[in-house]
Amino acid sequence: MSQSKLRRQIAYQAARLMYDRQESEYYQAKIKAARTVCKARVKPKDLPSNSEIRDEVLLLARMIEGSVEHDRLQEMRVEAIRVMRILERFKTYLIGSVLTGHIRTGSDIDIHVFADNLQQITNELDYHGLRYTTQQKRVVKNNTRQLYRHIHIQDRFEIELTVYPLSKLGFNFRSSITGKAIQKASKQQLESLMQIEYPETDLEQTLQQAEEIMDRFQVFQVLLLPLENVKQNPKWHPEGDALYHSLQVYDLACDQSPYDEEFLLAALLHDVGKAIDPHDHVSAGVEAVREFVTDRTLWLIEHHMLAHELHDRTIGARARNRLMNHEFYDDLVLLGECDRAGRKCGVEVTDVDDALQYIRSIDTMFG
Repeated sequence: MSQSKLRRQIAYQAARLMYDRQESEYYQAKIKAARTVCKARVKPKDLPSNSEIRDEVLLLARMIEGSVEHDRLQEMRVEAIRVMRILERFKTYLIGSVLTGHIRTGSDIDIHVFADNLQQITNELDYHGLRYTTQQKRVVKNNTRQLYRHIHIQDRFEIELTVYPLSKLGFNFRSSITGKAIQKASKQQLESLMQIEYPETDLEQTLQQAEEIMDRFQVFQVLLLPLENVKQNPKWHPEGDALYHSLQVYDLACDQSPYDEEFLLAALLHDVGKAIDPHDHVSAGVEAVREFVTDRTLWLIEHHMLAHELHDRTIGARARNRLMNHEFYDDLVLLGECDRAGRKCGVEVTDVDDALQYIRSIDTMFG
């Protein structure tokens, strides 16, 4: 095999690893790809460059995702403008794939923010009701130790804010891949780009609509947390409160169908109505989540109590046949099994935020 052909094959395999999120670092992806393509040792100079792999990743994204990418890019740019307006006084700049247009499944919105006080930024995010986590990361580059501060916003899209001191304002940051200056755009420049690339779109109206869209995962969190105060009949639920039970059911569902977002949401949310109307928790739960879940998830929540009647053989013949002929019957039976098994004392369960973040990541990766 010629060296150029070998290099291309390694670049393609490394790109697949990164596109599928099996690897996040270029170097590790190269090494693993080289081992797959060629059993013999590959010299470092024969490995593809980071930019070659990046180009392959972008090509894969265009091939796999097609026209969906165009609509999502517009939505992500609108979201970037919305956040940049919220943080306008901190001199924000959009960088990365959302600016260049080379997004793919799992791409986030990368924004540089300049402030000497991190809390000033988080106070602004708190005021606008945005959920986030902060991170400090020490990196050694060119024998120099640097501290990077990040804020990760969990909203309709993943947003990463990299916070730099005001002294860095105007600094020409360079890409670790190409070594070239990073392309960036201020809020005003991004708004001008939107007018050029989407002339038929009313930006202000679109931004207003984006403001009105409620993040469904925030809704789920609001519905789940009160379950911790819902004490259940120890005869049927010796494990304790309804939240602890729901998280057990969710974990069991993960063991059975780890990538089935609709089923996992049904498992996690099946009892949210208990904190709304304990006398008819099924109807209350269905109404609470109706606008935020799919028909399949809604049907499973609506019928989850009948799964126990099926198991106990106390359901009528007509109702039983009606359920058995439904396309989601097998899912309902499995949900019932998880529901009954999720009633143990002292079992370690996933945290609510971690459960929601995992399901959100499924939506990002495969949605």
